[in-house]
Amino acid sequence: MPLGGLGEVGRNMTLLEYEGKILIIDMGFRMPSEDMPGIDYIIPDISYLKGKEKNVLGVVFTHGHYDHIGAVPYFMNKLGNPPMFASKLTRGIILKRQDDFSNQPQLNISPIKNGSKIILGVFKIEFFRMNHNIPDNMGLFIETPVGNILHTSDFKFDASPVNDLPTDLQKLKSFGEKGVLLLMSDSTGAEEEGHSLSEKEIQINLEKIFSRTHGRIVAATFSSLINRVQQLITLSEKYGRKVAIEGFSMKNNVEICKNLGYIQTKPGTIISSKEMRNYSNSQITLLCTGAQGEGSAALMRIANKDHKYMQFKKGDTVIFSSSVIPGNERSVQILKDDILKQGVKVYHYKMMDIHAGGHAQQEELKELFRIIKPKFSMPIHGQYSMLVAHAELAKSMGIPEENIAVIENGQIICMSKEKLTIAKKRIPSNYIMVDGLGVGDVGEIVIRDRQMLARDGMFVIVAIIDKQTKQIKGSPDIISRGFVYLREAKPLLAETRKKVIEIVNKPTNQTQKTTVLTPTQTLTPKLLPLQKKKKKQEKKDELKEEIRNKISKFLFKKTQRRPIVLPVIIEV
Repeated sequence: MPLGGLGEVGRNMTLLEYEGKILIIDMGFRMPSEDMPGIDYIIPDISYLKGKEKNVLGVVFTHGHYDHIGAVPYFMNKLGNPPMFASKLTRGIILKRQDDFSNQPQLNISPIKNGSKIILGVFKIEFFRMNHNIPDNMGLFIETPVGNILHTSDFKFDASPVNDLPTDLQKLKSFGEKGVLLLMSDSTGAEEEGHSLSEKEIQINLEKIFSRTHGRIVAATFSSLINRVQQLITLSEKYGRKVAIEGFSMKNNVEICKNLGYIQTKPGTIISSKEMRNYSNSQITLLCTGAQGEGSAALMRIANKDHKYMQFKKGDTVIFSSSVIPGNERSVQILKDDILKQGVKVYHYKMMDIHAGGHAQQEELKELFRIIKPKFSMPIHGQYSMLVAHAELAKSMGIPEENIAVIENGQIICMSKEKLTIAKKRIPSNYIMVDGLGVGDVGEIVIRDRQMLARDGMFVIVAIIDKQTKQIKGSPDIISRGFVYLREAKPLLAETRKKVIEIVNKPTNQTQKTTVLTPTQTLTPKLLPLQKKKKKQEKKDELKEEIRNKISKFLFKKTQRRPIVLPVIIEV
């Protein structure tokens, strides 16, 4: 049962259930899309697990990318802090992230390594090394009473990785010989033809840039792309450069990796950003976050001249050593243009091979099918089109269509030794949005209001009404934010004020309705004021609603825009 990661990139979380006992694979988040203003990230919906906390046998993690571990702090208290199992680096990143959250339980994370075997109820799990773009990435070979499941994690087949070991193909072959009932395989690269690039090629191309650059180098990449960070540090040392690091998450990850031995540096290589002024331009490399055009990331702050210690100048070189996450294309393009306007040389992966994705492409996926020879195939990790492309590859490799399950989050696969079916029932898999300290308190209505505010702005009308006469006093005040500039819209505002006065001061039927109460409905003297107060508030709400509706229609007629109209009624 996938709670996330299918039909999307990120938010990976899957449940395996046998006779009520549940094994959880990964707990990740995903970044919000551009139409989700103010949202920090999105986590899975775990309401299916409510009341089943004691049935959760444990959580196994494949690797340390946040789309696989980022939701941990939000779930541990709710799930009763079940046992967790992760490789050394993944464990270190989870524990470091936990420090950023208050009121968290002491996590029970057992370290595992390549070849580790654990038993959780009926599930017997062996962890095995799969090459990705972060060290300590583990695939899962899971023995169940029904049959064996192989979960690839994110992976690629890189025969010559940098600062990492290649995938153990002999181990994969041994799993294939044992028999794999279900293959759950990474689909992120399934639409890409050929074979993914080797990190060795990336290293060669990055060195070309270092060898011919005499100014400062600013390299932006994912904070979790540890292998790339090591490559950039190694090249900086080779060409006599000091390395400063900017970006909270990148600093944290480098610190963790240095402590655990996953990043090696010579003494004195790493300096603070403040110390950059002590060296010549040719002696400086700045590693930073922000390759996706994030507004608060280090690269954007430098481009906007908001950084305390760094501003671009002619002769600088910027390397975008990452691909663009779908949905971020526009933000990244604007950022590149802003940097180029400042006389800076820019390199990105479409110009030369300076980034290799961490995901298997079509030829690697075919090779996996040849090695494993599964009976059933379930594409995982990716947009729906990626899952479909992966399913087509499975068919081309001889797996019958009825043995392939292309499903979305919340759907349930029922698997026996003989067949695989998709259940009609679904479990909750909604977006749970995280906004600051709020988790799940922002829903579709709030997002829609934010979209309207961003698109057409806000229009506040403050009307003062005489309690006795019920007529408006003076002229209504108007506050406009993101709709019109008040000084340039005087005729519109004058007409709007006139309209509000007409709505409030309209003739009313003064005849009061008499309410006949039965003996059982007779109100006590104490309840009469409450009833009057309630009726008064209802009339006030009705008036506000009338102003909102009529002024909204009026403004749309005049401007073809729909600002959020907020009437404020003050009685004096």
